[in-house]
Amino acid sequence: MSKTPIKIITCLLVIGFNLIACNAPADISGRLEGIEREDIKVYLIEPETLQQVAASYLGKVIDSAVVDTDGSFEFRNVPKNKETVLLELAVQPTGKAGNYLQNDDSNRANYMPIVLKSGEPLHIIARVDEFQKSFKIENPSEINNALLDLRDIKAKAYQTYLAEKYWQVEEGNELMEKEHAILQYKTALMNFADTTQHLLPALVATRWVSPENDYERVPEFLVNQCEKWNKKQSNNPWVQQLCTLSEPENLPVLIGDEFPNLILPMLTQETLHLKEVLGKKLTIIDLWASWCAPCRLENRKVLVPLWDEYHEQGLQIVAYALESDEASWKAAAERDGADRWYQTSDLQGDDAPFLKKIRVRTIPANFILDENGVIIAKNIHGEDLMDLVKIILKSNKQFTQKTSQTIYMEAISPIVNN
Repeated sequence: MSKTPIKIITCLLVIGFNLIACNAPADISGRLEGIEREDIKVYLIEPETLQQVAASYLGKVIDSAVVDTDGSFEFRNVPKNKETVLLELAVQPTGKAGNYLQNDDSNRANYMPIVLKSGEPLHIIARVDEFQKSFKIENPSEINNALLDLRDIKAKAYQTYLAEKYWQVEEGNELMEKEHAILQYKTALMNFADTTQHLLPALVATRWVSPENDYERVPEFLVNQCEKWNKKQSNNPWVQQLCTLSEPENLPVLIGDEFPNLILPMLTQETLHLKEVLGKKLTIIDLWASWCAPCRLENRKVLVPLWDEYHEQGLQIVAYALESDEASWKAAAERDGADRWYQTSDLQGDDAPFLKKIRVRTIPANFILDENGVIIAKNIHGEDLMDLVKIILKSNKQFTQKTSQTIYMEAISPIVNN
């Protein structure tokens, strides 16, 4: 009996399946506009940990696609082992690492996070030179739409606060202006993360707040994100990683914490018990150094006027200097008029035990405490600090631990919203 018919049927079935596969939509397809060179490729990157999201060279490249002359590209071999996965599409010239992600300039960012769900193909259109900024998805899902909204918020904040801004950081006031602008940019992203109901876009926003993984200036945000998502998806490995990152030993002391009651050596050779010298209404713990230009400017232009006007009304200032030379410390304090208030230092520079106990690495820095030593604000400088102190000390409300945070929020609201 001949087996030829069976072989023919088998071949026809194989051909049929191949035709079906070829006609099926690609998992991800798209078109790039504005191509002026022939060596462009699109890379598909899968971050395997939270830290790899939006981080250059860390995400795993799982596929690449050559861009045709008409700008089209497609991916047909995306892993099907996950129902929903966060991926990143990146555009690179041939020869450049596929997982290089440009984060310095939102207008030129060469990648875009997407969420791929099994059985839901994506079709994308974008300009090659403004890939993230121009990125569009045909009929995006709700979660991808949230990512596009986040992208728009990021682009607007960058354009408002950082684009084409140049600061002479050697000058103390311009360095603080730069830091303030960066904080405003980050605040837009943090507000999105605080309000969105989608985990993956919130985590992308969290990583965009600091691709360098440095949350020293915004630790409360990290803690709030952990609390928010731990209630909803505690078993998610990225939520667990987020919460590990937000553990107290990894962050500076937080707003709402009681500042540690430390014993500090003073410029006068005496020792200071912090709890014993708290102001009747308000205490500023100021971290500075004789070599820190913005710190010196803050001494002369902000802290001296505040001290002169409000010390008798219940304001205390305790300074900690990151110094290793006592003579330089003393000379700077006297020259700035900062010897009016308590001056303390271990004279161990930036390796000081005080910094390790409060887990701070960056100056200028400050902590604003209520009369019980509870932190009600942090890292408020310049006119914002002067306004904050004025509003709090002139408040007619009884200044207690219970009301201090309310008074602070009322004071800081116009500052943050400017």
